[in-house]
Amino acid sequence: FLVLVFYLVIIYSDYTGYPFPTAPPVDPFAKIRVDDCGKTKGCFRYGKPGCNAETCDYFLSYRRIGADVEFELSADTDGWVAVGFSSDKKMGGDDVMACVHDDNGRVRIQHFYNVGQWAKEIQRNPARDEEGVFENNRVTCRFKRPVYVPREETIVDLHLSWYYLFAWGPAIQGSITRHDIDSPPVSERVVSIYKYEDIFMPSAAYQTFSSPFCLLLIVALTFYLLMGTP
Repeated sequence: FLVLVFYLVIIYSDYTGYPFPTAPPVDPFAKIRVDDCGKTKGCFRYGKPGCNAETCDYFLSYRRIGADVEFELSADTDGWVAVGFSSDKKMGGDDVMACVHDDNGRVRIQHFYNVGQWAKEIQRNPARDEEGVFENNRVTCRFKRPVYVPREETIVDLHLSWYYLFAWGPAIQGSITRHDIDSPPVSERVVSIYKYEDIFMPSAAYQTFSSPFCLLLIVALTFYLLMGTP
């Protein structure tokens, strides 16, 4: 037995230049492509005009892949970013998917259900193929969830159209807290996963005088003041 052990030690010493196999490296998070927006996927951008997935205050994309819908989310936050699926434009009774940056530096995909103004975590999570990253003070993630699901109050069927609620905010010890802004943006109309659009929504800092109605109102008021009252 001692001879055998000695023989194995000699063999091992002869091959010390060949390390033991190691686990393959984890693929880095693939950046979100915005040139596909409106073509092969739908996108929502909230922030500065011309922003992309790395510079918008909030960004979301969706596309169908077989029986799934792939979502990509990104926001200027160190806490969490989420999308809610709602039958109206108000918070309450909504199916919510959130990407949460925890204290260990990981980004986890969690499932919530809005009970009034409070988000309750649901253990049944329809997300799969999850990946996320926290870089440059941004939370970014990608995941899939089925188009069709068994009828359940907390998980909607995505083949139906819903209003999309967009939100992001800080997290404390991996738990989400109140969103960053008082009135988070909402899709103007219901969203269909079968229609790809590239929709931009200016943030509050860029909304002043940006709409044609505001410009028309300014012109009318200026004309009124210059001409005076009859």
